[in-house]
Amino acid sequence: MPSLISEISAASPSEALAHFSRRLAFETDCSDVHYSRQRGEIDYVLVDVRSQSAFESGHVPGAINIPSREMTAERMAQFPLDTLFVVYCAGPHCNGVHRAAVRLAGLGYGVKEMIGGVTGWLDEGLALEGKGDALAGSGHQVSCAC
Repeated sequence: MPSLISEISAASPSEALAHFSRRLAFETDCSDVHYSRQRGEIDYVLVDVRSQSAFESGHVPGAINIPSREMTAERMAQFPLDTLFVVYCAGPHCNGVHRAAVRLAGLGYGVKEMIGGVTGWLDEGLALEGKGDALAGSGHQVSCAC
């Protein structure tokens, strides 16, 4: 009897290549963002899309705060259209990051999601900046308020 894993056949290697390559066009992870920032390889704008109060309580170092509802053509006009945005929210339990990505793409910008958001950042053992640095301890609770 096949396992729950092999009960449904895996995609062909060419289908898997296309699928996973496509995912990487839409997302990055906390570790890659941290690594690129440590090396000074910053060719993107890191945006925390949560509320200002959530951002102030703790955010990824180097991020700017633009809540998704504020992503209008007028607000974003300060950025050239070839700007790549990496957006994040509280974590996988929130779809605010997807609303922001839709807005940015709709305005003509390139965008990737930092999967995991603040929750993923903390799970990687990485520190936040802000008033609530105590979030870096175990049992953290992250709010999006987006």
